[in-house]
Amino acid sequence: MRTKRAELVNNLKELQDEIKLLDEKISLLDTAKHIPLITTFTAKQEVFKHVLEIQGNVTTKNLLTLTPEFNGILTNVYVKEGQKVKKGQTLAKIDDGGLSQQLAQLQIQADLAKTTFERQKRLWDQKIGSEIQFLQAKSNFEAQTEAVNQLQKQIAKTTVRAPFSGTIDDVISEQGSVVAAGQTPLMQIVNLDEMYIETDIPERYISDVVKGKDVSVEFPILGKTIATKIKQAGDVIHPANRTFKVEVDIPNEDKSIKPNLVAKLKINDYTNKNALLIPQSIISENANGEQYIYVIKNKNDKQEGVVERIIIKTGKTQGDVIEVLSGIEDGTEIVQEGARSIKDGQTVQVINQ
Repeated sequence: MRTKRAELVNNLKELQDEIKLLDEKISLLDTAKHIPLITTFTAKQEVFKHVLEIQGNVTTKNLLTLTPEFNGILTNVYVKEGQKVKKGQTLAKIDDGGLSQQLAQLQIQADLAKTTFERQKRLWDQKIGSEIQFLQAKSNFEAQTEAVNQLQKQIAKTTVRAPFSGTIDDVISEQGSVVAAGQTPLMQIVNLDEMYIETDIPERYISDVVKGKDVSVEFPILGKTIATKIKQAGDVIHPANRTFKVEVDIPNEDKSIKPNLVAKLKINDYTNKNALLIPQSIISENANGEQYIYVIKNKNDKQEGVVERIIIKTGKTQGDVIEVLSGIEDGTEIVQEGARSIKDGQTVQVINQ
């Protein structure tokens, strides 16, 4: 039994050696089973619009907290919160502290000075009287008139008027309270017709983000997107954060956009009408820091070809694609799936569907 077992073991070893030799021979002859399977795409020129994505806040130049120009008691408030008002409309009144009585007295004196001047002028025109009497009457009349005008201007400051048409957003000071000129907030007025977005742009975009550039504005909270343009691009770089200001006009016909609302801006800072775009995932880098991809050469009827490593230079990126500036041409067939598992000069089979 031992002799028989030893014989079988020797036979098994001889069979294994023969199978190994056959496998080696098959692997040399049947090269098709070792050809990597890849997919490709053809590079085509297309319009590439790169956008700068940044956040901004909605604001308006017609948002103002009104303060009085006169010290005194707020005797009347003529408007309520939410009320629409027109430019120049009277909003509130402050007690003038007796200036109206002073104005009445000055007006009487001014009327007398006017009558005296008119009579003195008629006499002077008839060569009656002295020149000094005429000049004194004229000077007194002008002085009284100016005094009346000045007091009228002071009294006008006791009336608070709307600086522009809009809506009273908040009434801050109540009727009967004492207010101080330039200090006490009376009410807040806002106009939602002329809205804009103000944001800070990094200084490296100063030559690309200019007046007139297209902008897509998204308001996440409202679920709406608006197409507009840059209204104004600043010329001064802020030294603290190395940015410049940009203003973007916002149409607001339905009044849904409010001041301080957060917006996402997509600014078209670069456009190439004949760009060649490829997925960033297929790009590799060599030891010298050069970027390369694989292209297909000499493809036959069986969709078999040889891959060639091509050094490329890239430009701007947008999402998952990147712009290729040099290295490939329109119509170049580029390896996509399988690009990480092949080598330069290797035979591959394309299995595009």
